[in-house]
Amino acid sequence: MKKLVAVVLVLAFLVVGADVFAQAKAKFHIGVVTGTVSQSEDDLRGAEQLIKEYGSVKDGGMIQHITYPDDFMSQQETFISSVVALADDPLMKAIVINQSIPGTAEAFKRVRAKRPDILLLSGEPHEDPLVIQGAADLALSADFVSRGYTIIWAAKQLGAKNFVHISFPRHMSYESLGRRRAIMEQACKDLGLNFYFETAPDPTSDVGVAGAQQFILEKVPQWIQKYGKNTAFFCTNDAHTEPLLKQLFAYGGIFVEADLPSPLMGYPGALGLDLSKEAGDFPAILKKVEAAVIAKGGAGRFGTWAFSYGYTLTAGLGEFAKRVIEGKAKKDSMKDVFDSLGKYTPGAKWNGAYYVDMGTGVRAKNQILIYMDTYVFGKGFLPTTQQKVPEKYYTIKMHN
Repeated sequence: MKKLVAVVLVLAFLVVGADVFAQAKAKFHIGVVTGTVSQSEDDLRGAEQLIKEYGSVKDGGMIQHITYPDDFMSQQETFISSVVALADDPLMKAIVINQSIPGTAEAFKRVRAKRPDILLLSGEPHEDPLVIQGAADLALSADFVSRGYTIIWAAKQLGAKNFVHISFPRHMSYESLGRRRAIMEQACKDLGLNFYFETAPDPTSDVGVAGAQQFILEKVPQWIQKYGKNTAFFCTNDAHTEPLLKQLFAYGGIFVEADLPSPLMGYPGALGLDLSKEAGDFPAILKKVEAAVIAKGGAGRFGTWAFSYGYTLTAGLGEFAKRVIEGKAKKDSMKDVFDSLGKYTPGAKWNGAYYVDMGTGVRAKNQILIYMDTYVFGKGFLPTTQQKVPEKYYTIKMHN
Protein backbone atom coordinates (compact mmCIF):
# COMPACT_ATOMS: atom_id res chain seq x y z
CA MET A 1 0.00 0.00 0.00
CA LYS A 2 2.82 2.38 0.98
CA LYS A 3 4.45 1.61 -2.34
CA LEU A 4 1.23 2.52 -4.16
CA VAL A 5 0.92 5.82 -2.27
CA ALA A 6 4.54 6.62 -3.11
CA VAL A 7 3.92 5.91 -6.81
CA VAL A 8 0.77 8.07 -6.78
CA LEU A 9 2.69 10.88 -5.05
CA VAL A 10 5.52 10.65 -7.57
CA LEU A 11 3.01 10.72 -10.44
CA ALA A 12 1.19 13.68 -8.87
CA PHE A 13 4.52 15.46 -8.47
CA LEU A 14 5.41 14.73 -12.09
CA VAL A 15 2.08 16.10 -13.31
CA VAL A 16 2.36 19.23 -11.15
CA GLY A 17 6.01 19.56 -12.16
CA ALA A 18 5.13 19.25 -15.83
CA ASP A 19 2.41 21.84 -15.36
CA VAL A 20 4.77 24.26 -13.63
CA PHE A 21 7.31 23.62 -16.38
CA ALA A 22 4.68 24.27 -19.06
CA GLN A 23 3.57 27.44 -17.26
CA ALA A 24 7.16 28.61 -17.21
CA LYS A 25 7.43 27.90 -20.93
CA ALA A 26 5.21 30.73 -22.17
CA LYS A 27 6.79 34.01 -21.06
CA PHE A 28 3.81 35.98 -22.37
CA HIS A 29 0.27 35.42 -23.62
CA ILE A 30 -1.53 36.53 -26.79
CA GLY A 31 -5.32 36.87 -26.76
CA VAL A 32 -7.02 35.87 -30.01
CA VAL A 33 -10.69 36.73 -30.57
CA THR A 34 -12.65 35.31 -33.55
CA GLY A 35 -16.18 34.47 -34.63
CA THR A 36 -17.61 30.98 -34.31
CA VAL A 37 -17.59 28.15 -36.86
CA SER A 38 -21.06 29.11 -38.13
CA GLN A 39 -20.26 32.79 -38.82
CA SER A 40 -16.57 32.72 -39.81
CA GLU A 41 -14.98 29.29 -39.69
CA ASP A 42 -11.72 30.33 -41.39
CA ASP A 43 -10.97 33.01 -38.80
CA LEU A 44 -11.41 30.43 -36.03
CA ARG A 45 -9.22 27.82 -37.80
CA GLY A 46 -6.41 30.40 -37.88
CA ALA A 47 -6.62 30.62 -34.07
CA GLU A 48 -6.47 26.82 -33.87
CA GLN A 49 -3.31 26.89 -35.98
CA LEU A 50 -1.68 29.30 -33.51
CA ILE A 51 -2.68 26.99 -30.61
CA LYS A 52 -1.15 24.05 -32.51
CA GLU A 53 2.12 25.97 -32.87
CA TYR A 54 2.34 27.82 -29.57
CA GLY A 55 -0.01 26.02 -27.18
CA SER A 56 -3.09 27.13 -25.31
CA VAL A 57 -2.80 29.22 -22.13
CA LYS A 58 -4.74 26.59 -20.15
CA ASP A 59 -1.99 24.07 -21.00
CA GLY A 60 0.81 26.47 -20.22
CA GLY A 61 1.07 27.75 -23.80
CA MET A 62 0.86 31.20 -25.33
CA ILE A 63 -2.55 31.54 -26.98
CA GLN A 64 -5.81 32.45 -25.20
CA HIS A 65 -8.60 32.01 -27.77
CA ILE A 66 -12.17 33.26 -27.22
CA THR A 67 -15.10 33.64 -29.65
CA TYR A 68 -17.80 36.30 -29.92
CA PRO A 69 -21.52 35.53 -30.28
CA ASP A 70 -23.14 35.00 -33.71
CA ASP A 71 -25.69 37.75 -33.04
CA PHE A 72 -22.88 40.15 -32.11
CA MET A 73 -24.85 43.26 -33.12
CA SER A 74 -27.20 42.77 -30.16
CA GLN A 75 -24.46 41.47 -27.83
CA GLN A 76 -21.93 44.28 -28.07
CA GLU A 77 -21.48 44.78 -24.33
CA THR A 78 -20.85 41.04 -23.83
CA PHE A 79 -18.25 41.13 -26.59
CA ILE A 80 -16.52 44.25 -25.21
CA SER A 81 -16.32 42.93 -21.64
CA SER A 82 -14.93 39.56 -22.79
CA VAL A 83 -12.12 41.38 -24.66
CA VAL A 84 -11.40 43.66 -21.70
CA ALA A 85 -11.29 40.61 -19.39
CA LEU A 86 -8.27 39.32 -21.37
CA ALA A 87 -6.31 42.28 -19.97
CA ASP A 88 -6.74 40.91 -16.41
CA ASP A 89 -4.07 38.34 -17.24
CA PRO A 90 -0.74 39.94 -16.20
CA LEU A 91 1.09 37.92 -18.91
CA MET A 92 -1.21 39.19 -21.69
CA LYS A 93 0.97 41.18 -24.10
CA ALA A 94 -1.17 41.35 -27.26
CA ILE A 95 -4.81 41.03 -28.33
CA VAL A 96 -5.75 40.12 -31.91
CA ILE A 97 -9.38 40.43 -33.07
CA ASN A 98 -10.44 38.98 -36.43
CA GLN A 99 -12.93 39.99 -37.66
CA SER A 100 -13.05 43.26 -35.72
CA ILE A 101 -16.82 43.54 -35.36
CA PRO A 102 -18.52 46.76 -34.15
CA GLY A 103 -17.44 47.41 -30.55
CA THR A 104 -13.78 46.53 -31.18
CA ALA A 105 -12.57 50.15 -30.98
CA GLU A 106 -14.39 50.63 -27.67
CA ALA A 107 -12.99 47.35 -26.32
CA PHE A 108 -9.47 48.40 -27.36
CA LYS A 109 -9.88 51.83 -25.69
CA ARG A 110 -10.88 50.18 -22.41
CA VAL A 111 -7.96 47.73 -22.61
CA ARG A 112 -5.60 50.62 -23.40
CA ALA A 113 -6.81 52.56 -20.34
CA LYS A 114 -6.20 49.54 -18.13
CA ARG A 115 -3.04 48.11 -19.75
CA PRO A 116 -1.19 50.50 -22.07
CA ASP A 117 1.52 47.83 -22.59
CA ILE A 118 -0.77 45.48 -24.57
CA LEU A 119 -0.33 45.41 -28.37
CA LEU A 120 -3.75 45.77 -30.05
CA LEU A 121 -4.17 44.29 -33.55
CA SER A 122 -7.34 44.48 -35.61
CA GLY A 123 -8.14 42.14 -38.51
CA GLU A 124 -10.83 43.16 -41.03
CA PRO A 125 -12.38 46.03 -39.00
CA HIS A 126 -16.13 46.61 -39.40
CA GLU A 127 -15.85 50.14 -37.98
CA ASP A 128 -14.86 53.30 -39.86
CA PRO A 129 -11.14 53.56 -40.58
CA LEU A 130 -10.56 56.65 -38.44
CA VAL A 131 -12.38 55.02 -35.51
CA ILE A 132 -10.28 51.83 -35.58
CA GLN A 133 -7.05 53.72 -36.33
CA GLY A 134 -7.64 55.73 -33.16
CA ALA A 135 -7.84 52.57 -31.05
CA ALA A 136 -5.61 49.86 -32.60
CA ASP A 137 -1.82 49.69 -32.98
CA LEU A 138 -2.40 48.16 -36.41
CA ALA A 139 -5.43 47.30 -38.52
CA LEU A 140 -5.35 45.05 -41.60
CA SER A 141 -8.22 45.11 -44.10
CA ALA A 142 -8.81 43.35 -47.38
CA ASP A 143 -7.96 46.08 -49.90
CA PHE A 144 -11.47 47.32 -50.65
CA VAL A 145 -10.11 50.07 -52.92
CA SER A 146 -7.88 47.96 -55.20
CA ARG A 147 -10.24 44.97 -55.12
CA GLY A 148 -13.18 47.19 -56.10
CA TYR A 149 -11.32 47.50 -59.38
CA THR A 150 -9.49 44.14 -59.63
CA ILE A 151 -12.59 41.99 -58.99
CA ILE A 152 -14.33 43.68 -61.94
CA TRP A 153 -11.15 43.35 -64.04
CA ALA A 154 -11.04 39.62 -63.18
CA ALA A 155 -14.78 39.18 -63.90
CA LYS A 156 -14.14 40.57 -67.39
CA GLN A 157 -11.22 38.12 -67.88
CA LEU A 158 -13.66 35.30 -67.03
CA GLY A 159 -16.12 36.48 -69.68
CA ALA A 160 -18.68 38.34 -67.53
CA LYS A 161 -20.97 40.85 -69.21
CA ASN A 162 -22.89 41.76 -66.02
CA PHE A 163 -21.90 42.14 -62.38
CA VAL A 164 -24.40 41.67 -59.53
CA HIS A 165 -23.48 43.01 -56.08
CA ILE A 166 -25.52 41.46 -53.21
CA SER A 167 -25.67 43.16 -49.81
CA PHE A 168 -27.88 44.86 -47.17
CA PRO A 169 -28.09 48.27 -45.45
CA ARG A 170 -25.86 47.50 -42.42
CA HIS A 171 -22.94 46.49 -44.65
CA MET A 172 -23.55 49.36 -47.08
CA SER A 173 -23.23 51.82 -44.16
CA TYR A 174 -19.63 50.66 -43.53
CA GLU A 175 -17.24 53.06 -45.25
CA SER A 176 -15.02 50.27 -46.61
CA LEU A 177 -17.89 48.23 -48.12
CA GLY A 178 -19.85 51.27 -49.31
CA ARG A 179 -16.80 52.72 -51.01
CA ARG A 180 -15.93 49.40 -52.63
CA ARG A 181 -19.44 49.15 -54.07
CA ALA A 182 -19.07 52.66 -55.60
CA ILE A 183 -15.63 51.70 -57.02
CA MET A 184 -17.06 48.48 -58.49
CA GLU A 185 -19.85 50.45 -60.15
CA GLN A 186 -17.35 52.86 -61.73
CA ALA A 187 -15.03 50.00 -62.77
CA CYS A 188 -17.98 48.29 -64.51
CA LYS A 189 -18.63 51.51 -66.46
CA ASP A 190 -14.96 51.83 -67.41
CA LEU A 191 -14.44 48.17 -68.32
CA GLY A 192 -17.75 47.71 -70.17
CA LEU A 193 -19.84 45.59 -67.76
CA ASN A 194 -23.37 46.32 -66.50
CA PHE A 195 -23.58 46.82 -62.73
CA TYR A 196 -26.65 45.71 -60.72
CA PHE A 197 -27.40 45.79 -57.00
CA GLU A 198 -29.56 43.19 -55.21
CA THR A 199 -30.60 43.31 -51.53
CA ALA A 200 -30.58 40.20 -49.32
CA PRO A 201 -31.43 39.80 -45.61
CA ASP A 202 -28.80 40.54 -42.97
CA PRO A 203 -27.89 37.27 -41.17
CA THR A 204 -27.63 39.16 -37.84
CA SER A 205 -31.30 40.24 -38.19
CA ASP A 206 -34.39 38.32 -36.98
CA VAL A 207 -34.29 35.85 -39.90
CA GLY A 208 -30.86 34.67 -38.73
CA VAL A 209 -28.25 32.84 -40.80
CA ALA A 210 -30.70 30.12 -41.92
CA GLY A 211 -33.29 32.61 -43.20
CA ALA A 212 -30.67 34.68 -45.03
CA GLN A 213 -29.28 31.55 -46.72
CA GLN A 214 -32.76 30.33 -47.71
CA PHE A 215 -33.42 33.68 -49.39
CA ILE A 216 -30.27 33.33 -51.54
CA LEU A 217 -31.14 29.71 -52.49
CA GLU A 218 -34.55 30.85 -53.74
CA LYS A 219 -33.37 34.03 -55.48
CA VAL A 220 -30.33 32.86 -57.50
CA PRO A 221 -32.32 30.89 -60.14
CA GLN A 222 -34.47 34.02 -60.70
CA TRP A 223 -31.37 36.22 -60.93
CA ILE A 224 -29.72 33.92 -63.49
CA GLN A 225 -32.94 34.08 -65.55
CA LYS A 226 -32.97 37.88 -65.25
CA TYR A 227 -29.27 38.62 -65.91
CA GLY A 228 -28.06 35.56 -67.85
CA LYS A 229 -25.25 33.05 -67.27
CA ASN A 230 -22.43 35.44 -68.18
CA THR A 231 -23.05 37.33 -64.97
CA ALA A 232 -20.55 37.51 -62.12
CA PHE A 233 -22.07 37.53 -58.63
CA PHE A 234 -20.51 38.99 -55.49
CA CYS A 235 -21.87 39.10 -51.93
CA THR A 236 -20.53 41.10 -48.99
CA ASN A 237 -21.54 38.50 -46.39
CA ASP A 238 -19.81 35.20 -45.55
CA ALA A 239 -23.05 33.38 -44.72
CA HIS A 240 -24.52 34.25 -48.16
CA THR A 241 -21.53 32.74 -50.00
CA GLU A 242 -22.29 29.02 -49.70
CA PRO A 243 -25.90 29.12 -50.97
CA LEU A 244 -24.83 31.51 -53.73
CA LEU A 245 -22.11 29.13 -54.96
CA LYS A 246 -24.39 26.11 -54.66
CA GLN A 247 -26.94 27.70 -56.98
CA LEU A 248 -24.36 29.11 -59.42
CA PHE A 249 -23.05 25.56 -59.91
CA ALA A 250 -26.61 24.41 -60.55
CA TYR A 251 -27.90 27.27 -62.75
CA GLY A 252 -24.80 28.89 -64.29
CA GLY A 253 -23.10 32.19 -63.51
CA ILE A 254 -19.58 33.38 -62.62
CA PHE A 255 -17.94 33.91 -59.22
CA VAL A 256 -14.57 35.72 -59.04
CA GLU A 257 -13.88 35.48 -55.31
CA ALA A 258 -15.60 35.92 -51.96
CA ASP A 259 -15.64 39.11 -49.93
CA LEU A 260 -13.05 37.42 -47.67
CA PRO A 261 -11.65 34.89 -50.15
CA SER A 262 -10.68 31.32 -49.32
CA PRO A 263 -11.00 27.88 -50.90
CA LEU A 264 -12.94 27.07 -47.71
CA MET A 265 -15.31 30.02 -48.06
CA GLY A 266 -18.57 28.54 -49.32
CA TYR A 267 -17.02 25.94 -51.63
CA PRO A 268 -16.90 22.83 -49.38
CA GLY A 269 -20.55 23.22 -48.33
CA ALA A 270 -21.72 24.10 -51.85
CA LEU A 271 -19.89 21.09 -53.31
CA GLY A 272 -20.57 18.66 -50.42
CA LEU A 273 -16.87 18.13 -49.70
CA ASP A 274 -15.38 16.61 -46.58
CA LEU A 275 -12.04 18.29 -46.00
CA SER A 276 -11.32 17.00 -42.50
CA LYS A 277 -8.25 15.06 -43.73
CA GLU A 278 -6.87 18.17 -45.46
CA ALA A 279 -7.56 20.59 -42.56
CA GLY A 280 -5.01 23.42 -42.51
CA ASP A 281 -3.19 22.17 -45.64
CA PHE A 282 -4.26 24.81 -48.16
CA PRO A 283 -2.48 23.37 -51.24
CA ALA A 284 -4.29 20.05 -50.58
CA ILE A 285 -7.60 21.85 -49.92
CA LEU A 286 -7.25 23.87 -53.14
CA LYS A 287 -6.55 20.73 -55.17
CA LYS A 288 -9.61 18.91 -53.82
CA VAL A 289 -11.93 21.91 -54.27
CA GLU A 290 -10.56 22.48 -57.78
CA ALA A 291 -11.28 18.87 -58.82
CA ALA A 292 -14.87 19.23 -57.55
CA VAL A 293 -15.39 22.60 -59.30
CA ILE A 294 -14.12 21.16 -62.60
CA ALA A 295 -16.37 18.10 -62.18
CA LYS A 296 -19.34 20.50 -61.86
CA GLY A 297 -18.37 22.20 -65.13
CA GLY A 298 -17.10 25.32 -63.38
CA ALA A 299 -13.57 25.45 -64.85
CA GLY A 300 -12.55 29.01 -65.73
CA ARG A 301 -15.71 30.47 -64.13
CA PHE A 302 -15.02 30.24 -60.37
CA GLY A 303 -12.20 31.78 -58.37
CA THR A 304 -10.77 32.28 -54.89
CA TRP A 305 -7.54 33.16 -53.14
CA ALA A 306 -5.29 30.08 -52.98
CA PHE A 307 -5.07 30.55 -49.21
CA SER A 308 -7.82 31.61 -46.85
CA TYR A 309 -7.82 35.34 -46.07
CA GLY A 310 -9.58 34.84 -42.72
CA TYR A 311 -7.30 31.99 -41.66
CA THR A 312 -4.13 33.81 -42.76
CA LEU A 313 -5.21 37.04 -41.05
CA THR A 314 -5.81 35.39 -37.66
CA ALA A 315 -2.67 33.26 -37.80
CA GLY A 316 -0.53 35.97 -39.45
CA LEU A 317 -1.54 38.68 -36.95
CA GLY A 318 -0.87 36.25 -34.07
CA GLU A 319 2.56 35.50 -35.53
CA PHE A 320 3.22 39.22 -36.08
CA ALA A 321 2.23 39.98 -32.45
CA LYS A 322 4.66 37.30 -31.22
CA ARG A 323 7.51 38.68 -33.36
CA VAL A 324 6.87 42.27 -32.23
CA ILE A 325 6.80 41.23 -28.54
CA GLU A 326 10.05 39.28 -29.03
CA GLY A 327 11.68 42.23 -30.80
CA LYS A 328 11.93 40.34 -34.12
CA ALA A 329 9.51 42.65 -35.98
CA LYS A 330 8.57 46.33 -35.87
CA LYS A 331 4.90 47.17 -35.45
CA ASP A 332 5.10 49.87 -38.16
CA SER A 333 6.89 47.77 -40.81
CA MET A 334 4.73 46.67 -43.77
CA LYS A 335 7.45 44.22 -44.78
CA ASP A 336 7.34 42.55 -41.34
CA VAL A 337 3.53 42.30 -41.65
CA PHE A 338 3.78 40.64 -45.09
CA ASP A 339 6.52 38.30 -43.78
CA SER A 340 4.24 37.15 -40.96
CA LEU A 341 1.30 36.61 -43.33
CA GLY A 342 3.62 34.91 -45.84
CA LYS A 343 4.49 32.22 -43.30
CA TYR A 344 0.97 30.83 -43.93
CA THR A 345 0.78 31.46 -47.72
CA PRO A 346 3.85 29.86 -49.35
CA GLY A 347 4.10 30.75 -53.04
CA ALA A 348 1.28 33.33 -53.17
CA LYS A 349 1.90 37.02 -53.86
CA TRP A 350 0.57 39.78 -51.55
CA ASN A 351 0.20 43.45 -52.36
CA GLY A 352 -1.06 46.36 -50.32
CA ALA A 353 -0.89 50.01 -49.31
CA TYR A 354 -1.50 52.21 -46.29
CA TYR A 355 -5.06 53.51 -46.08
CA VAL A 356 -5.62 57.08 -47.34
CA ASP A 357 -8.41 59.11 -45.71
CA MET A 358 -10.94 60.42 -48.24
CA GLY A 359 -11.58 63.70 -46.44
CA THR A 360 -8.02 64.78 -45.69
CA GLY A 361 -5.89 62.82 -48.16
CA VAL A 362 -3.76 61.79 -45.14
CA ARG A 363 -2.11 58.36 -45.35
CA ALA A 364 -2.63 56.28 -42.20
CA LYS A 365 0.47 54.83 -40.53
CA ASN A 366 -1.43 52.00 -38.81
CA GLN A 367 -3.97 50.63 -41.31
CA ILE A 368 -2.85 48.53 -44.26
CA LEU A 369 -5.10 47.39 -47.10
CA ILE A 370 -3.95 44.00 -48.43
CA TYR A 371 -4.84 41.60 -51.24
CA MET A 372 -3.59 38.48 -53.04
CA ASP A 373 -3.68 37.14 -56.62
CA THR A 374 -7.00 35.58 -57.72
CA TYR A 375 -6.79 31.84 -58.38
CA VAL A 376 -9.22 30.59 -61.06
CA PHE A 377 -10.17 26.91 -60.78
CA GLY A 378 -9.11 25.01 -63.89
CA LYS A 379 -7.03 27.95 -65.09
CA GLY A 380 -4.52 29.02 -62.40
CA PHE A 381 -3.52 32.44 -61.07
CA LEU A 382 -4.65 35.71 -62.64
CA PRO A 383 -1.95 38.43 -62.24
CA THR A 384 -4.28 40.48 -60.03
CA THR A 385 -1.59 42.01 -57.81
CA GLN A 386 0.26 43.25 -60.93
CA GLN A 387 -2.68 45.31 -62.26
CA LYS A 388 -2.20 49.06 -62.03
CA VAL A 389 -5.30 50.42 -60.34
CA PRO A 390 -6.00 53.83 -61.97
CA GLU A 391 -5.41 56.69 -59.52
CA LYS A 392 -8.99 58.05 -59.79
CA TYR A 393 -10.41 55.00 -57.97
CA TYR A 394 -8.67 56.06 -54.77
CA THR A 395 -10.84 59.19 -54.57
CA ILE A 396 -14.28 57.62 -55.25
CA LYS A 397 -16.61 58.18 -52.31
CA MET A 398 -19.39 55.88 -51.08
CA HIS A 399 -23.01 56.70 -52.08
CA ASN A 400 -25.00 58.48 -49.39
